[in-house]
Amino acid sequence: MSASDAISIAVLTSNEDDVALINSALRDVGIATRCNWVKAPGDLAISLSKHPAELIALNLDTYPDPIRTVIKQKDRFNPETPVIGLKTEADEVAIEKAMEHGAKDLVSLSLVSRLQAVVKRELRALRVERALNSTLTSATEYKRQIKEYLQTSNSPIALVQDGIIVEANAEWLRLFRAANSEEVVGMPVMDSFHSESHAAVKGALVATVQGKWVAGEKLKVKPEHDLGDLQDFNIELSRVEYDGASTVQVRVPAEEVHSKEPTKLVHDALKRDPTTLFYHRAQFIERLKKRLGRKPSSGLHLLAYIKPDKFSAVQKKVGVLESEEVLAQLSEMIRRRLHPRDVAGRFEGTGIMVLLERGKERDGQLWGQQLVDFVKSQTFEVGDVSTQMTLSVGVCAVSKRFDSFEEFVSTTVETCLQARADGGDTAMLNEADEQDTKQKELDGVWAKHLKAALMDDRFQLAQLPIAGLRSDSIEMYDLLVRMIDEQGNSVLPSEFIPAAERTNTIKSIDRWMIKASMDFCVKNDADRVFVRLSKKSVVDVSTADWIKATCDEEGFDASRLVVQIPERDAAMHIRQVQNLAKSLKNVGVGLALEHFGVADGKFQILDILKPDYIKIEGELMHTIMTDNDVQTQVESIVEAADKRSIRTIAERVENANAMAVLFQLGLDFMQGHYVHEAEVVLSDDTANTKQQTLAQLIAAG
Repeated sequence: MSASDAISIAVLTSNEDDVALINSALRDVGIATRCNWVKAPGDLAISLSKHPAELIALNLDTYPDPIRTVIKQKDRFNPETPVIGLKTEADEVAIEKAMEHGAKDLVSLSLVSRLQAVVKRELRALRVERALNSTLTSATEYKRQIKEYLQTSNSPIALVQDGIIVEANAEWLRLFRAANSEEVVGMPVMDSFHSESHAAVKGALVATVQGKWVAGEKLKVKPEHDLGDLQDFNIELSRVEYDGASTVQVRVPAEEVHSKEPTKLVHDALKRDPTTLFYHRAQFIERLKKRLGRKPSSGLHLLAYIKPDKFSAVQKKVGVLESEEVLAQLSEMIRRRLHPRDVAGRFEGTGIMVLLERGKERDGQLWGQQLVDFVKSQTFEVGDVSTQMTLSVGVCAVSKRFDSFEEFVSTTVETCLQARADGGDTAMLNEADEQDTKQKELDGVWAKHLKAALMDDRFQLAQLPIAGLRSDSIEMYDLLVRMIDEQGNSVLPSEFIPAAERTNTIKSIDRWMIKASMDFCVKNDADRVFVRLSKKSVVDVSTADWIKATCDEEGFDASRLVVQIPERDAAMHIRQVQNLAKSLKNVGVGLALEHFGVADGKFQILDILKPDYIKIEGELMHTIMTDNDVQTQVESIVEAADKRSIRTIAERVENANAMAVLFQLGLDFMQGHYVHEAEVVLSDDTANTKQQTLAQLIAAG
């Protein structure tokens, strides 16, 4: 083996004889080495930066730092590098303990032959892992190329496996009038076509998979739903490999669609306001009613009403006619902040109404406040005149307390007017008194169902993987809770979590979560799991002692558990959180602040609480690709975290563009649908569950 092929080994020891021993032992079996002696912990980072190590040998008898500390330090440079412990004498108990702490093995210095065998094994495993990663990278690149082709094509294209759509490009979604890919991916391709075309489509799919479909042959089909002038059209089928499986590419030639595009554009234009390009009032209300008639895929619906403050002053400055240009510019700012499933319309005059789909009520208010803050900082240019303005935004969540659609819309408008009356330049969330008789009756129903679910063990975990932007060496999961009713249906978390907080059962659910998370961590060999604590658990002085006692009873390594608390809750109860974090850190439990980046004085809280992780608010991710101000804000958070040795995690990352920006900004980890959608675990059968609302629970008895 040439010098250039020699294995670089970092030897962590205070005794130089250990370096000579390892060098000699490995050369005796034909392994050329370059051993770099690290005498003290302060030298490790310097050594690894100058001489990247393929293996680390750690003398546990003489080197000051323990295994976990060494692993944490080396992970910043190369998480793949294995660590082998060394001791003068090593028995089975010591070997087991070293491996529990992260070492690949523990070897006695007197057993040279075992040292040689262990090093050979780990180097071979390292090379196999690298080869596998290279193969996976190649497969991922091929899949990326297919996706890039789909999205850049001007023809509607879908990829179909066993009759199910697994990918569809934007043109396909536009043709079949789907709001986003979630409405078609995972659904039978037959749902797109009229029943009279099903037999022909099925036959063509089978023939294509078997290689019997003639290339370039076109199949005439009829769509299932009205597509305007496009009564029928041709499709082309071809076989491709995708995710290692035979896949049929279904393509609608661009000329089939675009030849009738002008007529369709005219129809669509008639539905939209020419200034804002949002739907006219009547069209918007029609779509609003339809959306509210369907349950959101996750979270809840919120209605936002946006109204400029003192617009008459703007009109006076730019002129009545030119004031429409100001509204057009404002509408574009709003459009950039909408999710694919959001719907907007010009409600009246200068008022714009938006139906949002978000996780919880606070997300709607946060969306509105970010819009308010952004607009206030902008200058509107109309000809040679410049002007500025502020907004008032009223936000109202869909609720059973509204007796009619009219009442719901009126309450949203009134909330906006109240925000203007209070001085404007703000987003206000409607917070009507929920503790009336009706609410108490509903809470009584909830209390019964929640207690029964706890008694019958009908809560489940759902895991959301946290992926490393720098490396994937640490396997981490964000764990969520799901509730199952007596009929086996999944209850919406947006309904049962607030009810649990109101009925004082949330602490019991928190403790079930922590125990279940420990079980998940052990069964899945996870390095770290993140578990949320409610405000009630945070202020409960017994929480820390209970967690420590539970770790002891379960024999669970507490360093694998991270409790996470929303930044705003932590700021509101900072003394209690500080005491809780200090007590838990004594046994190794980590602390994470989630939804970070929306409160004032955010860096001061880092110095007080000293969290191990911060999760940057997911709402920021939706505009981080295009909004320089948001990028600057996130970059400042990352810099502040780095100075304090805090790891950063981006919440709700939805696409590769966001990931690329986050990587450039230096974040450590990310989670969200782009990484993996939440997946139920610790369940024998969840395939047939469906989401259930409180009204349905009451109806079921």
